[in-house]
Amino acid sequence: MATPVLYAVKRPGDVKKLTDTQQQALCGELRKEIISTVLKTGGHLASSLGVVELTVALHSVFNLPKDKILWDVGHQCYAHKLLTGRRARFGTLRTKGGLAGFPRPSESDCDSFVAGHASTALSAALGMKAAMELKGDSGEVVAVVGDGALTGGLAYEAINNLGSSGKKVILILNDNEMAISRNRGALATYLADIRNRPAYFEAKRLTRASLDRIPVVGTPAKNAIAQAKGAIKQMLYPMTFFEQLGFVYMGPVDGHDLSRLKAVLRQAKRLNGPVVIHVQTQKGRGYRPAEQEPNAYHGVPPAGDQGRGAGPSFSAVAGETLCRLAEQDSRICAITAAMADGTGLSAFAERFGPEGRFFDVGIAEGHATTFSGGLSAGGALPVFLVYSTFLQRAYDNIIHDLAIAGQHVVIGVDRAGLVGDDGETHQGIFDAAFLSTIPGMTVYSPATLDQLRADFARATRTHSGPVALRYPRGGQPVFAEGYAPEAGQDFYYFGSADAPRLLVSYGRLSAEAALAVSRTPNTALLILGRIAPLPEAALELALSRDMVFFAEEGIKQGGIAQQFGAALLERGFIGRYRIRAIEGFVPQGKVEELLDDLGLTGSHLTDWIAEDTDETTA
Repeated sequence: MATPVLYAVKRPGDVKKLTDTQQQALCGELRKEIISTVLKTGGHLASSLGVVELTVALHSVFNLPKDKILWDVGHQCYAHKLLTGRRARFGTLRTKGGLAGFPRPSESDCDSFVAGHASTALSAALGMKAAMELKGDSGEVVAVVGDGALTGGLAYEAINNLGSSGKKVILILNDNEMAISRNRGALATYLADIRNRPAYFEAKRLTRASLDRIPVVGTPAKNAIAQAKGAIKQMLYPMTFFEQLGFVYMGPVDGHDLSRLKAVLRQAKRLNGPVVIHVQTQKGRGYRPAEQEPNAYHGVPPAGDQGRGAGPSFSAVAGETLCRLAEQDSRICAITAAMADGTGLSAFAERFGPEGRFFDVGIAEGHATTFSGGLSAGGALPVFLVYSTFLQRAYDNIIHDLAIAGQHVVIGVDRAGLVGDDGETHQGIFDAAFLSTIPGMTVYSPATLDQLRADFARATRTHSGPVALRYPRGGQPVFAEGYAPEAGQDFYYFGSADAPRLLVSYGRLSAEAALAVSRTPNTALLILGRIAPLPEAALELALSRDMVFFAEEGIKQGGIAQQFGAALLERGFIGRYRIRAIEGFVPQGKVEELLDDLGLTGSHLTDWIAEDTDETTA
């Protein structure tokens, strides 16, 4: 049996040594390796399968790591990882201590930039090119940008700057008609129009070549002919959006035609100034289930993984609850930033989309937030469901466009807390801290599905300003018997009124805290249902304790635990106060593994309380 071609690619540059036939075989082997691994470890399958030929072509034409390739979004990079000396470790993808699911420069000098969020590559690429010029380096910079990433405003800021700068950056527009869900908006329509008229671009090329051959004699004739040629060109073919902004446009190109891709990339290398290569790819290419349902196979869970917790997920219940509330209140609208399925809004879109009450704005969280503010100002009741990690991009919009004016907008913060396998860029550990800094903002953190339902009802019916509900990935955690909180309250207290010690927590971690208290004598439990503003009555309960422990599945600096402690001091607290929270970025791993590493499991919390009080647990 012949040795796979992939095994001969051990370092950057080895792809260049392969024949065209070997490179074609390599594409098939890359797909097999990606499919077999991702179905075990989980990961972004469809996107990586769509760029296999493009990745091989890039490695054939450019010289890594001297030349820089930036991936936007980074989940397209699996084939790139396999071709840059990481094949032997590829089976560890997205596991604790293994390869990251996104580019990570600490893994390889061929990974130029961390890229867990969308729309960043062009800004980073321009900065990288400027730095290379300052140092006198001659390398190329290539940004592979998915068409979904071009729905983010940051990409347009970079396009504008790059076009006017004239710097040599190659933008490869990976056009698969999809972000995570199918692309929406004017850009998607524009790209579809370009895709539907390839003959137009061939005519454009031939016309340009013919006009360029017109002879010129003398300066006056040269100027006149130049003006005439320009007028004829514009008449025969209007410029594309990219050309109007200073780019040379090349394409559309079949993203699965390896020979054609290499030829176009070599031509782009010879040009000066910014270039855009429009490449058409098929998301999920080579794996029929992913080809037929690219959205379903965008992110694949690890084999056997049903998500943390049992029963329906918080995301699904959020969507169901919103549908029920929208039936009762015609003002309610739902907004997503290209994540309708992931945030549980598919049923809402189907039911209320025809009524104009569902809005998918693309990968544009800042716009989604301000758009929601406009809806509220116009008399609607907008509910924006978004992953915690992506809401970080809208911090200014929440302050300026919601909070200052007191707009009644409800933000459902999905995947709050640890999410696990996607690592540092996706852990939802900052939302509680940054949302709670905003004046006038109310933040709920339900620990159970019933609390989630009740809090959504409260958020839509009894508030007048901005409200956020943060809830974890997966299903409801299991509580120790007798410690499950009811629904619809700002806090929940379990234990003797005069217990000398108090453990405080909120959200999903409340279940771990309940387990610890169930094993620890003379210790009560306080679960916060509302974390901003802090409930005054909950603070009063804590004031009389000898010791207060606060366990938080969020960042320590500026987090709820620190705010709770500061509030106690302001009220004259004289006991001892201890915090256990997250103090840095958290790498990938199973949520259970990460909680264990951070000392946030029930067992660790039990030991923590016992060690600090010199008492043996029951």
